[in-house]
Amino acid sequence: MTDRADSPDLDHRATELIHHPYQPPAAFAAPTAGVFKASTIYFENTAAMRSSRWIDKSAYTYGLHGTPTTFLLEERLATLEGGTHALLVPSGLAAITLVDIALLKAGDQVLLPDNGYGPGTRFAKEDLARWGITMAMYDALDPASLAAAITPATKLVWTEAPGSVTLEFPDLPALVRTVREKAPQALVALDNTWGAGLAFNAFDAGVDITIHALTKYPSGGGDVLMGSVVYRDHALHPKLAWARARLGLGVGVNDVEAILRSLPSMPLRYAAQDAAGRAFAQWCQGRSEFKRVLHPALPESPGHAHWKALCKAAAGLVTVEFDRERFSPAQVDAFVDALQRFKIGWSWGGPVSLAVPYQAAEMRSLPTPYRGTLVRFCLGLEAVEDLIADAQQALQRLG
Repeated sequence: MTDRADSPDLDHRATELIHHPYQPPAAFAAPTAGVFKASTIYFENTAAMRSSRWIDKSAYTYGLHGTPTTFLLEERLATLEGGTHALLVPSGLAAITLVDIALLKAGDQVLLPDNGYGPGTRFAKEDLARWGITMAMYDALDPASLAAAITPATKLVWTEAPGSVTLEFPDLPALVRTVREKAPQALVALDNTWGAGLAFNAFDAGVDITIHALTKYPSGGGDVLMGSVVYRDHALHPKLAWARARLGLGVGVNDVEAILRSLPSMPLRYAAQDAAGRAFAQWCQGRSEFKRVLHPALPESPGHAHWKALCKAAAGLVTVEFDRERFSPAQVDAFVDALQRFKIGWSWGGPVSLAVPYQAAEMRSLPTPYRGTLVRFCLGLEAVEDLIADAQQALQRLG
């Protein structure tokens, strides 16, 4: 402690507060990691400033490029998904756009599954197109459709397992093999948000890159926006890492802290929501109002055999198709509005169950078998019996 007799006068108190000599001891072992906030990072001297490299996590240079807190989350995420490198970005969509921007140039082609994440598709259609990058859609359940879409310009193929909203599970290894045979120059990227690094190992299926909306299961609270890009190939690292740096994509350290705190419980939460999702899906199968119940673990759901061959778990998502001969879109909206436990809102993976209605024709470019209104349920952590009762009372209001 500073001797009070030697305390500076008030004119110099601000300087002493900023340049106080005390430094806490470095060793501090606790269940939660330390939170390091900084834009500016000090260097011992100019030589250290010029020689420091952030890209291999051997040093710190500027808060945007990494702190002990962000490096720690990146390393844990790489381990979770079976990768070697991981990068944090502000959202799952930012992870998709980073991969596109870093790896594609004018004259290249990117291929996307027709049942993929809508905002990623719109980015390709509206933004990549302006930069001279072409795109095409393929049927994720038909490797021949992918093969037919491949051209010599194909440099990146996106996959998603299962598909967005309609939850068809593709033969992911077959899609990867198709790319390797027809387009050895292309990389395969997977939106692995649904699998969360827990349902299956994406790199064992052969993909080159995974993106993950950490907003969903890793956060688990419905209160954090963040994404990640994970990969094994060391040659990809400077391309992706420097593109992130040039784009100025940073994340809030308090958000990183929240995900680090939630990450150890993610397997428990994923298992609970998996069990709730399966129970809810089975109940939905017994309701005549639903023409289809879509959940990869159901034998009747498209791609079930592919899910069974690859996965050991399933996320807590269930989509139903209302019989269009009986229920109009307005009636389905009234059903969703009548739900009480299920809230209406985007996203999933949090503690509160959600429901959103969709029209498949508005989401797809290729022909779709879904003619009735869809409702996607995201099972949270409530008692599944209460969620079933909620859906039942809402259905009763339809008459």
